[in-house]
Amino acid sequence: MHFVIFGLTVSSSWGNGHATLWRALLKALGRQHHSVTFYEKDVPYYAIARDAWQHPPGFQLRLYNDLDEIRAEVRRDLGRADVAIVTSYCPDAQLASRFVLDSPARVHAFYDLDTPVTLSTLADGQPVPYLPPHGLGNFDLVLSYTGGKALNELQSRLGARVTVPLYGSVDPEAHAPAAPHPDFRADLSYLGTYAADRQPALEHLFLHPAARMPKQRFVLAGAQYPRDFPWTSNIFFLRHLEPALHPVLFSSSRATLNITRRAMAHYGYCPSGRLFEAAACGAPILTDWWEGLDAFFSPGEEILRVDTADDVIAALERPDGELKSIGQRARERALCEHTADQRARTLIAYCNEVAAGSLPAACSA
Repeated sequence: MHFVIFGLTVSSSWGNGHATLWRALLKALGRQHHSVTFYEKDVPYYAIARDAWQHPPGFQLRLYNDLDEIRAEVRRDLGRADVAIVTSYCPDAQLASRFVLDSPARVHAFYDLDTPVTLSTLADGQPVPYLPPHGLGNFDLVLSYTGGKALNELQSRLGARVTVPLYGSVDPEAHAPAAPHPDFRADLSYLGTYAADRQPALEHLFLHPAARMPKQRFVLAGAQYPRDFPWTSNIFFLRHLEPALHPVLFSSSRATLNITRRAMAHYGYCPSGRLFEAAACGAPILTDWWEGLDAFFSPGEEILRVDTADDVIAALERPDGELKSIGQRARERALCEHTADQRARTLIAYCNEVAAGSLPAACSA
């Protein structure tokens, strides 16, 4: 199949979770002999923070300034597409949706990589700029990064006809155990872009344990943290850690912390890509709870649920061997069930079933 995709970014991982997910999926599609043209708006904040990554076979990145000015090229590309996809947070999603829906592609799809944000924004009565004015009812297929009840809401609130989950994944070639680095050494690490709605959980599960364990080393890596962030002397900060170094951070940590954004936790069935990445590196993961977590990893065996600072401290006081065993089991689960190759096969199956008219109108998590 040939895919034409209009998305947020694949060239830069700065401040977003889309790029690394797409890179893994694009490599997997290439290995399975599919091709992709990805349209990305050339914006300054991604242009100055583009990562060095090897484009897979069959992939073309098309950076553009004004989508309307290249409509002839877009229509030519869409004319040879089997599958045309628009994603959430695509800067020109409404125009791209018109191009996609008017194209002869066999499958017209919308991929919401931010479903909880989309639905929460609608519930607050606010506009969602990447949604077409008349909702999602004209698309043959709506893919959702989130499963569970969110799939039904995409139908009831936005008129989606066929909704299916396409969860995050990991590229085992990019995320695997690495040699620890002394600069990244951590008793507990946290990798994530700053988000105001995640800050309360970060304070309870990261900052408070750090304050109570002054002899332990805590490492925080991510972009957009404010100057007034409440640092302590045993918290070390890494600004925008490029994806190639993520395995080094995970492999240098006795444990790593996963915190779920409020909207994602509300809907459940929304595992972040970094959950799978950390697992593939064999890092013992501490995580807050959300519905559906146990569909991806077994709490207590492959991942440790933490609700309070006391839970975090108790987890960090476990013997090294016990933590390593938990991390190893998580790695085995990730490689068995959550790789990009598996997600790519799922995507292809969805597209074939839609093209044949055989995919049921509603699918569960």
